[in-house]
Amino acid sequence: MSAITRVAVIVPARDEAVLIERCLAAVHRTLVHVSGMQLAAWIVVVADRCRDRTAAIARRALGRWRSHAGTVLEIDVGSVGHARAAGVAAVLAAWGRDLQSMWLANTDADTTVSSTWMAQQLVAAESGFAAVAGVVDVKSFPGQAALVRARFHETYEIPAQGPHLHVHGCNIGVRADAYVDVGGWPALSLSEDHALWKGLRARGWPCLSDPWLRVTTSGRRDARAAGGFADTLAALGEAS
Repeated sequence: MSAITRVAVIVPARDEAVLIERCLAAVHRTLVHVSGMQLAAWIVVVADRCRDRTAAIARRALGRWRSHAGTVLEIDVGSVGHARAAGVAAVLAAWGRDLQSMWLANTDADTTVSSTWMAQQLVAAESGFAAVAGVVDVKSFPGQAALVRARFHETYEIPAQGPHLHVHGCNIGVRADAYVDVGGWPALSLSEDHALWKGLRARGWPCLSDPWLRVTTSGRRDARAAGGFADTLAALGEAS
């Protein structure tokens, strides 16, 4: 297995002018954390059907940092799976061959990653894993019913040891050869993360469900994708 020499972070965004800069600052920090490893690094923001200043704010933020490349793609599809796939396609087209040495990390515009987020994924890659899925922390629940916070923490189970059962598009990384082998992100508006993970496991790629790979994501009620995480939280507040 080749060592990882190139890492890309793909960030789909839809009307995320309020949160995109915070997200990208966190991604920048995690890439700086691994800068001593002499990696080529690239951030790709995919602004999908944005009606606000998401793309402009992302370009301004990415333009501040010289330690890694940054690109903003603008598309008009309205599908998070398609947006993620478009971001990866740009990376593969530019970086081309030697897929075993390329790592594709994925998060969301309403999410902040830790400073060690990329380093943890690279440790998994060095250990022989072709993909890693982490978990989410939610610290605020704007617009949600008062009991949502308690119900989320009661129902979102993370084992003290061993693998977990969660898959989130905002916290998943995959080696490029495994990604290409399973056909990449499916062009779905919902559950594209579970579909990719299922495909990786079905093809026999070694996958790690790491309870220590954590990101902080939004617990807002204002959903960007119908049936997604925001709606799942809202349903907790409506359950009897």
